[in-house]
Amino acid sequence: MTRRVIAIVTVTCALPGFLAAMSMPLAAQAPAAKAAIPRMADGHPDLSGVWWTGGDVGGAQFGRSNGARVGGPATPAATFQSLYNAGAAAAAKQLGDKDDPTLRCVPTAFGTLNVSLFDVGAVGQIVATPKMIVMLTETYHGFRIVPTDGRPHRDDVPPAYRGESVGRWDGDTFVVDTRNFTDNTWISAEGRVSPHSDQLHVVERYRRVDANTLQIDATLEDPEMLTKPWVVPTQRLVLAPFDTIMPLNCTGVETQGLIEGASKQSAPK
Repeated sequence: MTRRVIAIVTVTCALPGFLAAMSMPLAAQAPAAKAAIPRMADGHPDLSGVWWTGGDVGGAQFGRSNGARVGGPATPAATFQSLYNAGAAAAAKQLGDKDDPTLRCVPTAFGTLNVSLFDVGAVGQIVATPKMIVMLTETYHGFRIVPTDGRPHRDDVPPAYRGESVGRWDGDTFVVDTRNFTDNTWISAEGRVSPHSDQLHVVERYRRVDANTLQIDATLEDPEMLTKPWVVPTQRLVLAPFDTIMPLNCTGVETQGLIEGASKQSAPK
């Protein structure tokens, strides 16, 4: 089922105006300047908006902001799991679909589409202010509140599913540093077995390259599980044609059939 239905309205030019435009000198028909990147009161880029890759999952435009996902690269990009050390790889082999924490409404530590703003969905929202930036996901009531005033990580909060984040500006790039994770989530979901340790450390860099495009670069470190840091492929998101995300509840009841089916598949025969 399509998550949203977007109406497309076609505007027809009046004939006199159309003919007038056709008779203009070419120099007068130069393309309009690109819209400026919006900025907050403190001068930093405003990252606010609902961001996605161009369309609903399964739709024709899904993933277009990162290039058409047809065929894939000749050499697959590294994944978090491909960098496991021997002990982590052996432990991961003992897990399967039935062990996926997201089936029990537990979020991922990062994101199935390599975008932490999405978690296990395909759309997210940012609400930016000069003092903090709030990142919202549709799945599992997810949010991150990222202070931007230079404060250090807190030492008085317990580990969390999605860690604890602080942010800073590096020119026009917003840098988010996240640590203090629990060790009972996966990096991604939907059958992608990807456990991590509580030493997981994520650094993300958000840059609004133009009025409608958000570029995200991220690096994940986990010295207990990985042989080297995982550099996530650069992600490019675009503004969605709607201004709010939807609440998508998860109680565990919706996924019970998936859990039972996965358990049957993994049961010894």
